[in-house]
Amino acid sequence: MSISTAKMTARQFLQLGEDPPGIRLELVDGEIAVSPSLNFDHSHVDKALSFFLVGHIRKNDLGESVGDVDTFFGEFDVRRPDIIFIAKQRLDIVKNIIEGPPDLCVEILSPSSSRIDRKDKFKQYQDGGVAFYWIVDPEARTIEAFELKNRKYRPAGSAHGNQTVRLPPFPDLDIPLADLWFTRKR
Repeated sequence: MSISTAKMTARQFLQLGEDPPGIRLELVDGEIAVSPSLNFDHSHVDKALSFFLVGHIRKNDLGESVGDVDTFFGEFDVRRPDIIFIAKQRLDIVKNIIEGPPDLCVEILSPSSSRIDRKDKFKQYQDGGVAFYWIVDPEARTIEAFELKNRKYRPAGSAHGNQTVRLPPFPDLDIPLADLWFTRKR
């Protein structure tokens, strides 16, 4: 007896509807990838960084920033970056989902996502034409930025601890890292 499998398409995946409680679903090479809900540190960084980005983007009428939205990367790939920026002149890619590469994808590392964000998503966003990719590590208290040049990501800036940093595509936005990290009271 022979068993065959078929890849799920992005369109089929999007028809599944909302994720079950407590998990996040993405489509990777036609297969459903499951990840747990966000942990506290991840969520804290997400909200704090989004606060800076959304304020700057709106104040300067640069486009839109959202998070955790289905983003179409190809026939068999739907990802949900933690934070997404789409420049004003490219807002036509926004439907109920994002149909094309955002200008910036931000991934915030969790213990279970580090390898995926640093390897798999790095390559997928690079190959998919995402102009800028930031990786934020709440545990190490670092932020790394990459810029797509000649179809390859090149380092475009980094910071750690309580430094203040400016990263592309926002050269005039100060991001005080001290405001991103949750400090537990002892």
